[in-house]
Amino acid sequence: MHPPGADTVLVRHGDVGIKSGKVQSEMERRLRDNLAAALDARGVDAEVERRWSRLLVHADEETVDAATDAAADTFGVRSASPAVVVTPELDAVRTALADAASKLDVGGTFAVRARRADKDLPFTSEDVERQGGEAVWNVVDEPAVDLDDPDLTFHVEVRESDAFVFVEKRDGPGGLPLGSQSTVVALVSGGIDSPVATWEMMKRGSPVVPVYLDLGDYGGADHEARAMETVRTLAAFAPNFDMRVWKVPTGDVMDLLVEEVGAARMLAYRRFMFRVAEHVAREVDASGIVTGEAVGQKSSQTASNLGVTSQATDLPIHRPLLTMDKTAIVDRAREIGTFTDSTIPAGCNRIAPDFPETNATLEIVENAEPDDLFERAAAAIADAEVVSP
Repeated sequence: MHPPGADTVLVRHGDVGIKSGKVQSEMERRLRDNLAAALDARGVDAEVERRWSRLLVHADEETVDAATDAAADTFGVRSASPAVVVTPELDAVRTALADAASKLDVGGTFAVRARRADKDLPFTSEDVERQGGEAVWNVVDEPAVDLDDPDLTFHVEVRESDAFVFVEKRDGPGGLPLGSQSTVVALVSGGIDSPVATWEMMKRGSPVVPVYLDLGDYGGADHEARAMETVRTLAAFAPNFDMRVWKVPTGDVMDLLVEEVGAARMLAYRRFMFRVAEHVAREVDASGIVTGEAVGQKSSQTASNLGVTSQATDLPIHRPLLTMDKTAIVDRAREIGTFTDSTIPAGCNRIAPDFPETNATLEIVENAEPDDLFERAAAAIADAEVVSP
């Protein structure tokens, strides 16, 4: 919902604002560029302006909703509001509020909330709320004010050169602008967890290089299709970044592990995955590895087993979902749009042994896995393809 005549999106950031002045300025420029790329990718004709700890998207009334949606999908954005812009004067604000109230369906209780960023203005936030509330009251049929839980809130943000009138704060993902942190490699299987973990890392500003392990007969077309589709969904959040997938053939290794490794098979497999990811990271100058692991969610993800598998690489392994419940992960997958594709049936469950090791030591796993497991990881990279999702 936006007030009539809205042609600007007021964009707020969160964690960017707690940085030092120099870092904040750099991150705001990055955020501006990312938002401009998102608008361009969606075909929205609008311009992004950076101003005093806010971004403004200049659109028109026909495209302001689409511009707001683009902002609300951009990492680093806390919220975005389609707004009417007027001069920072009480009369102009009152007129804008009255005009909005006369054309919107108030249909219940209302309140006016104001924020005055420029303390040199000759009126207070309370003045705006009181006089703005009177302006709304005068044009609404059967008006009723509720300052605690109104059905509709009219917001006013007054700055040095402009005042913004709006009725909606559309939530963004928050976090940091993508590209403000170093690149990481993400192991993506297409299941529910790994796309969510990848999204969470992107939310903290890290560009991602996806790595998909082709399991041969233990994966198949559906396994690959769901992985690629989830990466395609994630790539829509990063239109100005390269999210091509490193597709690594590992079918021969899977055959070997299934034939020769018993209870520790999944741990050997994960150690192999981490070593593959490490090789990719060296190639693309990435600083770490991302996985969708959560403590205790699977037999390979007990606290002790995570300790063992982590020793396969010297790179840090980032686990954004480490302490999350499965229901919370599923909820996030639905929010970001990866859940449906992540639930396409695939055959990789056939890899797991009937009685998996749940409390392994490094010695147990190293004795169980093939001696040349890590050499096979290096060889697999030589045959990798970089493909568009």
